[in-house]
Amino acid sequence: MTAQGSHRFTQPEQFVTYLMEAFGGRMISKPSVSYPGEVHFQTEKSNIICIAAKLNNNLGFSLIQLTATDERTINGSFMLYYTFACYLDKFIVVIRTSVGEDDPVFPSITKDVPAAHWYEREIKDLFGLKPEGHPDNRRLVLHKDWPQNLFPMRRDFKPDSEVPRHEGHFSFDKVEGEGVIQIPVGPIHAGIIEPGHFRFSAVGENVINLEARFFYTHRGMEKLCEGTTPNHGLLIAERICGACSLSHSTAFCQAVEKLANTKVPDRANFIRTIGLELERLYNHIGDVGNICAGTGFAFGTMHGARLKEEIMRLNERVFGSRFLRGINIPGGVRRDIRENDCEAILSTLRDVEKDFRELTDILLSTESYLDRCEGTGILQQQTALDLHAVGPAARAAGINRDTRRDHPYVAYDRVFFGVPVYKEGDVLARFKIRIDETFESMGIIRQALELMPAGEIWESLGEMAPFCYAVGITESARGENVHFVMSGEDGTIFRHMVRSASYCNWPVVPSTVPGNIVPDFPLINKSFELCYSCLDR
Repeated sequence: MTAQGSHRFTQPEQFVTYLMEAFGGRMISKPSVSYPGEVHFQTEKSNIICIAAKLNNNLGFSLIQLTATDERTINGSFMLYYTFACYLDKFIVVIRTSVGEDDPVFPSITKDVPAAHWYEREIKDLFGLKPEGHPDNRRLVLHKDWPQNLFPMRRDFKPDSEVPRHEGHFSFDKVEGEGVIQIPVGPIHAGIIEPGHFRFSAVGENVINLEARFFYTHRGMEKLCEGTTPNHGLLIAERICGACSLSHSTAFCQAVEKLANTKVPDRANFIRTIGLELERLYNHIGDVGNICAGTGFAFGTMHGARLKEEIMRLNERVFGSRFLRGINIPGGVRRDIRENDCEAILSTLRDVEKDFRELTDILLSTESYLDRCEGTGILQQQTALDLHAVGPAARAAGINRDTRRDHPYVAYDRVFFGVPVYKEGDVLARFKIRIDETFESMGIIRQALELMPAGEIWESLGEMAPFCYAVGITESARGENVHFVMSGEDGTIFRHMVRSASYCNWPVVPSTVPGNIVPDFPLINKSFELCYSCLDR
């Protein structure tokens, strides 16, 4: 569990001072506030468990990303980068430690910081670095036919090389007992959704265990970013996920703009804010309808789809893309919002707000629908804290976190909005969170249109010093997205790692299913509304 801790830091510089007093120069080296709200320091890998446990369990920090880089051509080592966020004090900490090629082992922090569990397994698969002491040695990203000792994120792996396939084995958790049966679902599904495998252990229809397996169509997008320019990297970033294109591209741009020491014009930040909230709107409204689909309530499904379509048509009219692609560019935005665009946005919001309020009033007064949602698929707050659940799923389980408020970016510090929080953690709470956030988003857009200043919408990107790194964070409709970007030589991208909201939330879904019946799973799954594509990056 992440503790609040007794220490509070009004400035990141105070945290740097505390670090040196608490750990000393023996454990901490080169601490600095590298960017506003972003502290960097180095340590030996033997110290990482002690430091990570202190941050997570005593000082109120949460692990929001862990990645590796292959820097053997730079300093002869692999490097690990642990990113922790302090939500109360509004800054992040990036810890850097080296792992030698001759001893490719690092201490696992999963037992002390459970949120590290997937990251460490992924690093083992993609870089060949072993997390010593990790409780689960199975593969995560690579599947059973991938050859041993071939690690695709090492710099000497060529993405166009042909990979020989081998017979392999993957073991699922086995539940035994009288009457226990296994029900495999997927990875190929009846609809057009992407592949994911769900293995239920059940007695009759009552689920007693669920295990999920993903990463079936990994696209190697992070590999494709190596050696590209920021503009080319942006095209890749905004195609990680169709539903969160602008959130991903904004996080990527934030990291690049830090590296280039480029200040984005105020007007561009307001335009980004408006686009990001339109993205949240079409997702939340669509998700409200999709949750209805999980109960067979076609009335809600159809009206949710109709209202989502209204917002997506507005996106195309104002920005030229239904999925809000092509808006961002490092240093600002490509397209301005004109006066007639403002009128179209306000008019559409009026109409959609009226119909959405009427729709949700009907849904929330339909007893048969509420009966299916209430008490179904409960996410326990402790589980959400331990695994760092994010977004509506976390807020529906009583976790009061929202990156827009806690680590303000673009123009979120210039507008007022509430952060709805429920404690029940069930399908109904996740449903209500989206309803409340929809109305908050409409308020943010109206404020942004009123407050948006005149001026330029783009600033030329400065030079990026080679082999520096920075982190960009946004709050998508599904939750917190984190992009780690390291610059290379000649203004290129050396490493780009994406941690999507779905990456955090998929591991918590299996914990919400035992105690329910098998037919409840589609409803529970839709109430999280997670993305397979965000994993297969």
